Amino acid sequence: MCRIRVGSDTVSDPVSDTVSDPGSDTVCDPDYHIRMDLTPKRAADSATEMVQVVLPNDANPLGFILGGTVMHLIDIAGAIACHRHTRTRLVTAAVDDLQFLHPIKVGDLIILKSRVTCVFTTSLEVQVDVFSEETLTGRRRRTSRAFLTFVAIDSDGCRVQVPPLLVETEEERRVCEEAQARREQRLRRRILADD
Repeated sequence: MCRIRVGSDTVSDPVSDTVSDPGSDTVCDPDYHIRMDLTPKRAADSATEMVQVVLPNDANPLGFILGGTVMHLIDIAGAIACHRHTRTRLVTAAVDDLQFLHPIKVGDLIILKSRVTCVFTTSLEVQVDVFSEETLTGRRRRTSRAFLTFVAIDSDGCRVQVPPLLVETEEERRVCEEAQARREQRLRRRILADD
C-alpha cells in the first residue's frame, strides 16, 4: 500500500500505484524527486559488462549452458545497468523478445553487455546482448538479445520517478523510438490480457 500526500493529509492508496502495473507511471510520493537526483544521464553511464566461464553445474546433459541460467544472468546484467542509471531499488516488470540464437559450451565464456535504451517516468528499458567466447580461439558471437523493463520503487514498494536519458546520437534516438514502440505493444497486450 502506498501513501500519498494530499496537502497536509496523508492517504493510503492500495490500487493506483502497484508495481504489478507496469503500464502506470503514477508516483506515490510527489515530493520524492526533491530528495532524488533527477539529472539526465547518458546511456554510456549505465553500460555494464559481465563475464563468467560456463561451468558444468551451469549446463544441461549436452554440455551447453541452461537457458534458465542465461535468463538469470540477463536479468542481473539488466538490473545493474538500470541501477547505475537510477540509483534506486528496482524490480523486473517485463522481458521482451528473448531468443537463443546459438548454444554456449561448457568451458566457454559468457559475456553480457547491457545499457539503458529508453526512460519513461518511473520505468526504463535496458538492452542486454549475450555473447559466447571460445576460450582457446577468442572467437566471439552473439547468442542472445533481450529487452527488459524495470520499475523503480521506494522502500514501501511505490513507484518513484527516474532520471531522464540524454539521447545524444541518431543511433540512440532510433533505439529509444524502438523502445517506445515495444512499450506501446506491451501495454496493448496487457490490456488485452486483462479483458
